Amino acid sequence: MKHLQPTEAWHWLQSHAQASPERVPLFVDVRMEIESLYVGRPPGVVNIPWYEYPDLTPDPEGFARKVLQEAGRLDRPVLLICRSGKRTLDAGAALEAAGFTDVAHVVHGFEGELDEHFHRSSRNGWRFEGLPWEQM
Repeated sequence: MKHLQPTEAWHWLQSHAQASPERVPLFVDVRMEIESLYVGRPPGVVNIPWYEYPDLTPDPEGFARKVLQEAGRLDRPVLLICRSGKRTLDAGAALEAAGFTDVAHVVHGFEGELDEHFHRSSRNGWRFEGLPWEQM
């Protein structure tokens, strides 16, 4: 799995935007749907939760099946993002175990690490870097 800093991930997505359809990266937000909608998310991201409320239990095989359904093929590049970059490590490992060959994740995720006041988006992450995002 590739580990891309937020700005690297954005540039990587942009550099592949004009590729053939099977090589355009699938950008997957693995957070719960409510997180993605109300906290904010990068534009164009597809929400496929690693786990969902109320169970909060990952289903690695089910997750990989859903990603494959969206991706269409195991060799399509997949970029994963979550809140802090932790869930994507497990989700990415599940995709690689399922046969995906080009998996990357956004280090520090969308909101980044906690600061000394237990706030996010103040040290690192997608939003901290000023990259495009939207919120419902």
